[in-house]
Amino acid sequence: MFSVFLPTESRARAMRLAMAVMFAAPLVACGSLSSFDMSDLNPFGPEKYKMKVEPDVPASQIYDQGLARLAKEDGSGAAKKFAELSKNYPDSDWSKKALLMTTYSQFKAGEYDNAEQSAEKYVKLYPDSPDAAYATYLEASSYYAQIPDISRDQERATKALELFTAIVQKYPNSEYVNDSKYKIQVTRDQLAGKEMSIGRFYLHRRNYVAAINRFRNVLASYQTTRHAEEALYRLTEAYLGLGVTNEAQTAAAVLGHNFPDSQWYKDAYALLKGGGLEPEENKDSWISKIYHTVVPG
Repeated sequence: MFSVFLPTESRARAMRLAMAVMFAAPLVACGSLSSFDMSDLNPFGPEKYKMKVEPDVPASQIYDQGLARLAKEDGSGAAKKFAELSKNYPDSDWSKKALLMTTYSQFKAGEYDNAEQSAEKYVKLYPDSPDAAYATYLEASSYYAQIPDISRDQERATKALELFTAIVQKYPNSEYVNDSKYKIQVTRDQLAGKEMSIGRFYLHRRNYVAAINRFRNVLASYQTTRHAEEALYRLTEAYLGLGVTNEAQTAAAVLGHNFPDSQWYKDAYALLKGGGLEPEENKDSWISKIYHTVVPG
């Protein structure tokens, strides 16, 4: 082990530097203390950092605020207030009530996607609630309000039909049944119109099998709609195109039996006569069986 010594001159310089640092330190300390607020150390002094405590707002007051916004046609603002009520008073009757009002407010504001989600949540949380029928009705109405024209996908129409049907079946004594029945007819007509549109598309391109499948769907699922008459006429056309005359004659005969004054029947009759044929029902035909299964002749 060895030590390293500085030369004499270097040692003297080092000593002078050490002394300078030693005398300077108290000055620095004094400078720091002079800028330090001693009141920060006073345990009895005022609070430097104050916690802001929001006052509790009664649930009834938040609810009334939501109603006030609804009265001003501010559905979006009302929905936020009712959502705030649910958040501040979870697991309470207020939360349950607020969720239903949130759904209604969102529907009124045209926020249909949000209303659908809120309504679905309500029914899942409170399936036995007397208001479950109303929540289902709001969800169905939200889908119904967004049904597009028949040139577009009809998923929302299908969902609306499903929910309105559920109301009629699960809540037959509710006040929403009559309107649900009406809207069931409207949505069924919409869905039938979509099938007819696709069927005509195939028929125009002489893809008769694909067209027949679409017109068959109309008779199987939507034959109480106004599209049933045309579907039977189009089946007459499609089967004549395929050369399957007995099915064409059956389609025309069923059309004439159920809609004797229909222009579609007159057109089907003329179409058959042009080929030397007459309407004649084959009782073994799927057309005869499927039609009379749903609508007795």
